[in-house]
Amino acid sequence: MRAWSSPEVPELQGFGPAPEVSVFDTASGKTVPLRLDGDARMYVCGITPYDATHLGHAATYVAFDLLNRAWRDAGHPVHYVQNVTDVDDPLLERATATGEDWRELADRETALFRDDMTALRVLAPDEYVGAVEAIPMVVELVEQLREKGYVYEVEGDLYFSVHSDPRFGSVSGLSEEAMLAILPERGGDPERPGKKHPLDCLLWQAERPGEPAWDSSLGRGRPGWHVECAAIALRYLGESFDVQGGGSDLVFPHHEMSASEAQAAFEGLTFARAYVHSGMVGYQGEKMSKSRGNLVLVSRLREAGVDPMAVRVALLGHHYRDDWEWTDGDLDRARRRLAAWREALTHTTHRQAEHLVRVVRRCLADDLNAPAALDALDAWTAGWHRGDGDGGDVVRALVDSRLGVAL
Repeated sequence: MRAWSSPEVPELQGFGPAPEVSVFDTASGKTVPLRLDGDARMYVCGITPYDATHLGHAATYVAFDLLNRAWRDAGHPVHYVQNVTDVDDPLLERATATGEDWRELADRETALFRDDMTALRVLAPDEYVGAVEAIPMVVELVEQLREKGYVYEVEGDLYFSVHSDPRFGSVSGLSEEAMLAILPERGGDPERPGKKHPLDCLLWQAERPGEPAWDSSLGRGRPGWHVECAAIALRYLGESFDVQGGGSDLVFPHHEMSASEAQAAFEGLTFARAYVHSGMVGYQGEKMSKSRGNLVLVSRLREAGVDPMAVRVALLGHHYRDDWEWTDGDLDRARRRLAAWREALTHTTHRQAEHLVRVVRRCLADDLNAPAALDALDAWTAGWHRGDGDGGDVVRALVDSRLGVAL
């Protein structure tokens, strides 16, 4: 699947590599340094393309774009993989409700997502992989699990025995009681008759009347959700990688199940070294979600003439791990910030710019603390003294390379 085109990332000449970044790891409950062995490797779960990009999506992908840029500024090449769940129940349900072909719906919304990411200057993944094109990878992984005895059948569907991974539960840290309470809300089927354990998850769904299906050694059907990401990550990033990322609503069951499927298939494997999650964005008192219909869409803001850089700055004004609620005030503040930063460029000195580079880098190395970096920029605009402007290009490169904001 085609990704979008990445913007050029300017280098901060003469400053040396940035500090190594630390992030909060959900599995350990601690902020941990990301000690890299070679290239940085990151997998971030992508969209199910049945509606346009809302600000909750945008906040997630901007957050991991910060990590991508932090690694690059520290001197590490980055291998970044993202999926697109271009066949799944929510997509099929939306297509049925609107009378649209599911493939056309997926193609249109994926194209719109690419346009939104381009406008927000998010660096593109090296591999952008759809669930449909990943079916051979999924089948291979399921067959490997089946050979080990970790797969069983319920009315033609294939399930994974989650307790075949001794570390099941280590990503979320949830009790099984808590898992069972959450699972039905997030696509699980704990009450299905015939399952060996209520938490066992679907690997391969047998063909249903009127739904898409593909021939395979598993029978005619389509992949489950969690195994899709496990298979893609294993294929493109290897048997262990640095960061598994996504929204906090993916901690369980999605990241828990994906990790266990991979770890059961490869004995001794640790799927991801760190699990990093962004908070939820609310609107009008509730979490922003397609099911609730309370969406603020990036594409609609762009159509209304909003500067995408103002949208990005508004998102960066909240720490990536925080839950927060979008208001018009976020956008107003972002516009004021952009105007002040752009004006200050023409008067800042090289000495002021050098200080700002050190401060912003330090903020972002500390668990991607973008709000602190923005505060440092605000202090710069409030405290600068008119100079010859020879530091403006440095600040412009800093804000672009580290925060992804074009001034």
